[in-house]
Amino acid sequence: MNRLDALMYGAGWLTPSQAAVLKVVGRRSGAVTSVPVAVARHGGGEYLVSMLGSKASWVLNVQEAGGAAVLRRRGRDQPIMLREVPVGQRAEILRRYVAIAPGARPHVGLGPDAPLASFRRIEDRHPVYRIYDRP
Repeated sequence: MNRLDALMYGAGWLTPSQAAVLKVVGRRSGAVTSVPVAVARHGGGEYLVSMLGSKASWVLNVQEAGGAAVLRRRGRDQPIMLREVPVGQRAEILRRYVAIAPGARPHVGLGPDAPLASFRRIEDRHPVYRIYDRP
């Protein structure tokens, strides 16, 4: 399913505006891996969230790559740099993320109407990365 989603999201076929594909070099294989992601917009920035936590393969690959990756949206590749948002600054972004990514709610354990305090209690479990343009 992830491969099909990655193909559809990357090409821009019938996809929501927040859908994209993250491409990053695999830490073990050295090959570029692709994973469908939802881009959360908040406070003038764009963010990626790991609904599966800090051990998700894409998170480990991004860390190994020093944050360098490519984001494919609407058929176009955009070189990006991902920088992790510190714990203590993630709660509002997490709430925005579950609002745009309903499939993440079972993994995060909260819905968009949950109090901000609930998101603060779980923010250390879900890495959040701010997206920056890479020259």
